[in-house]
Amino acid sequence: QVQLVESGGGLVQAGGSLRLSCAASGRTFSNYAMGWFRQAPGKEREFVATISWSGGNTYYADSVKGRFTISRDNAKNTVYLQMNSLKPEDTAVYYCAADRSPAVTMFEAKYDYWGQGTQVTVSS
Repeated sequence: QVQLVESGGGLVQAGGSLRLSCAASGRTFSNYAMGWFRQAPGKEREFVATISWSGGNTYYADSVKGRFTISRDNAKNTVYLQMNSLKPEDTAVYYCAADRSPAVTMFEAKYDYWGQGTQVTVSS
């Protein structure tokens, strides 16, 4: 069992930056691929970014490519999402997720564990 706790959300002006963190419990964190998803009001949850168990492979949604960076520190059981050049359309609840498979995946159904989410609000 893996428990995930997100932090780092908040209110920021357009063009600003935030770094989200996701702390994971469990000794097998380093074996899992990790992902970030988001859900805006009235919309379905969507894929944002994913990273393989080693950090060697990453994949991003087109909407965040070049602005967001996913990374991980397996020694700290933590995955990060650095968000730069934020836009009002990035406003959402951001969720961290863990996949027991080590490979990257953008498919929500593949993820086994989910955090409770952290709110990110970008004002114009």
